[in-house]
Amino acid sequence: MDGSLPLHICHVNPLFIFINRSHTFIHSIALALLIYYRASFLFQHPKTSATPILPWLLVFVAELVLSFIWLLGQAYRWRPVSRTVFPERLPEDDKLPAIDVFIFTVDPNKEPTLKVMNTVLSAMALDYPQGKLHVYVSDDGGSPVTLHGLKEAWRFAKWWLPFCRRYRIKTRCPEAYFSASNDDDDEGFGSSEFITERKKTQVSVCVF
Repeated sequence: MDGSLPLHICHVNPLFIFINRSHTFIHSIALALLIYYRASFLFQHPKTSATPILPWLLVFVAELVLSFIWLLGQAYRWRPVSRTVFPERLPEDDKLPAIDVFIFTVDPNKEPTLKVMNTVLSAMALDYPQGKLHVYVSDDGGSPVTLHGLKEAWRFAKWWLPFCRRYRIKTRCPEAYFSASNDDDDEGFGSSEFITERKKTQVSVCVF
């Protein structure tokens, strides 16, 4: 890839930088004044204060935590960057590196097996060379329900993956695809062959 054209270009807008940093500066001053006001109350004599110290202290701690969270969120606003990508510059399939996709699950009650299997099928259907894409599922709970779901997903993948590749389906999560009402972006949409294949695949997903 050395000497080749870049796959993306970063853009930095000076106006956005000025606006974001000005906002951060003004907001920081306001927070500093608020913290000074809250802290100064703690040094007052209890007899001269009409407000109980415990509620005031709780509010002060909450404002400190929220201020800290807000401060952490300013990192990506300090120098906002946008990117323009050039997918047409990607190398040929035989030059692409192999990738591994790991999907972790532990409890089928908290992470429904159907949702996990939709994630697995979406990863398997990625538009990437077949021999260079590997999907792994790690079930830390060792649930038999998850194992059964994987077996059913493997059977359904025999229908789903060729269907996605043949008609260049863009939404490759089965649940999202079959619940959507507009498939105009699919290649071959409206043809009798596409409708037949879609019905067969939909019947398979109902069984799955």
